[in-house]
Amino acid sequence: MKSLFKVTLLAASMVMTFGATQAVAAETETAVNPAEAAKSAVSKFSNEDKRVSYALGASLGRYMDNSIKEQAKLDINLDRATLLAGVQEAYSGKSKLTDKEIEVTLQTFGEKIKQKAQVRMEKEAKDNATKGALFSEKFAKEEGVKKTASGLLIKSEKEGAGAELKDTDMVVVNYKGTLIDGTEFDNSYKRGEPLTFRLDGVIPGWTEALKLMKKGGKAKLVIPPKLAYGESGAPGSIPPNSTLVFDVELLDVNPVEQPNAEAPAAEKK
Repeated sequence: MKSLFKVTLLAASMVMTFGATQAVAAETETAVNPAEAAKSAVSKFSNEDKRVSYALGASLGRYMDNSIKEQAKLDINLDRATLLAGVQEAYSGKSKLTDKEIEVTLQTFGEKIKQKAQVRMEKEAKDNATKGALFSEKFAKEEGVKKTASGLLIKSEKEGAGAELKDTDMVVVNYKGTLIDGTEFDNSYKRGEPLTFRLDGVIPGWTEALKLMKKGGKAKLVIPPKLAYGESGAPGSIPPNSTLVFDVELLDVNPVEQPNAEAPAAEKK
């Protein structure tokens, strides 16, 4: 158990370090030139081992700081001084808790976080459903908005031309996606590259909406949660029960040839 637990802690530390390093990189990637950053880092330490050691410690420290802030949102308030004391004492072999006590404590803590997160998610989902319904009701009153039987709202901004789309068609679109408060979670225009996908391979709201459009068309969509990511949302970008708003431009349609429903008699067995 002791060796297994140590391996688990090591793995957790590496995951935390990787996650923290990614976060640090995201915060600073446009701030300095990598070559200049490397040169600056070298000048601050007498050797590489010390520089790497400090970088790992700083990454772990930032991760723990972010973790404490996130847990505070769940009304879990960890004591920073005690946390640091635990790190220092365990490192020096003077931990006040045995491996088993640490394991049991963290398991209990994990369950507490899970329960509180569930309560928070349920409240957030309920609030989002209410706000989304009000937003959709207001949007539905705008001129030119059509509401389908499923609850999808679509407002055509430019009519396209051509054949009606089928589920198996490959489509090329440019789009911007936001939450109802305007928070942007995806934007193909900013990426500089439209998205290509099979029509039946996306959320139901998109499939239904694009089938109401034709090549060259542009529209604004308001998609209710049941036609998007539902009660679970999409971790990291879309909260539970979110109503989504999309500005969509259908650039191209490429039908996929389907095999005949009836095979030649000679091929039937």
